[in-house]
Amino acid sequence: MSLPPDDPGRSFWSPAVRGLHAYVPGEQPRGEGWVKLNTNECPYPPSPRVLQAVREAADERLRLYPDPTALALRQAIAARFGLDAAQVFVGNGSDEVLAHAFSALLRHGRPVLFPDVSYSFYPVYCALYGVEPQPVPLDDGFRVRVEDYRRDNGGIVLPNPNAPTGMALDLPELIRLLEGNPHSVVIVDEAYVDFGAESAVTLIPRFPQLLVVRTLSKSAALAGLRVGFAMGQASLIEALNVVKDSFNSYPLDRLAQAGALAAIEDHDHLQMLATRIAASRQWLAQQLVSLGFECLPSRANFLFVRHGRVPAAGLFSALRERRILVRHFRQARIENHLRITIGTQAECEALVDALRSILSTSRSGHAPEVGTSHSASIGTP
Repeated sequence: MSLPPDDPGRSFWSPAVRGLHAYVPGEQPRGEGWVKLNTNECPYPPSPRVLQAVREAADERLRLYPDPTALALRQAIAARFGLDAAQVFVGNGSDEVLAHAFSALLRHGRPVLFPDVSYSFYPVYCALYGVEPQPVPLDDGFRVRVEDYRRDNGGIVLPNPNAPTGMALDLPELIRLLEGNPHSVVIVDEAYVDFGAESAVTLIPRFPQLLVVRTLSKSAALAGLRVGFAMGQASLIEALNVVKDSFNSYPLDRLAQAGALAAIEDHDHLQMLATRIAASRQWLAQQLVSLGFECLPSRANFLFVRHGRVPAAGLFSALRERRILVRHFRQARIENHLRITIGTQAECEALVDALRSILSTSRSGHAPEVGTSHSASIGTP
């Protein structure tokens, strides 16, 4: 429920909260029959081993607190990436992990740099923790220019691949970024890395300022379980633990730890999902180009597109009328783009059929009406 702006209860709010503009998550529709391509969820089920582990963990032990250190899970993550458990931090989704990183590592009284077209939680965290945000413009092709980050800063946050563009930097460019900022923490947000980008994890031994953040929401199909993790040298992880234990010592419940452990151990299933989604991404991009769309080269589980003739707002509304949800943003530079999650092959085909019908109607002189976008912020859940 939203309160009226003059509600007297607002007088009890902290001053910092009154000025916050919170992140707006993607629409979660009610009812059946929707093709949901707006929140970058995995369209396929998680590993059967995950479901079995969660079932086995749902027993009388729920009366007890879970392991506050999530040691077994951190050990599994460390083994998977060639690290020590002391170099791994886990939290309630990568959003919480990022929030702790902003609090623990980026509050130095200097601006924090991140792309101007990127995940909209970054400026929210800056406002929440009193950090000065300094968005760095992408180039005209929506690419990150590493040289633009060679300036005074209190830290850098870089999603790789970026969202909502889907474009990614390769390791040599990430190395240049790190070498150019030896005295600032560089957070590489790898929520979508499994769909075709190179991970910066292998650079952790070489760069003490590097923190790599991951999530199991996308490629492991566990958005409903809320598990994220960070990897870096032990000194950075220690700072995150200080914040975590000053906020919530038990961020991951028993079921989440059990399911996440099974997901990490079943890497073959994760790779199968990522390969399947990448194949549908390639097919969908080809189909959209044939319909007159421009598609940025994506290495994520979504495409960022615009049509050469029909405005994005009209397409968004026309698709929603057909119970197909995509993401539309109203920010400068990208207000004429749509971000489309890669669904099942059947869902991708349904989208293409709907767009073909909409565009055919538009060619006959009946342009799609511009409705109200149900998502005006930038970012991904």
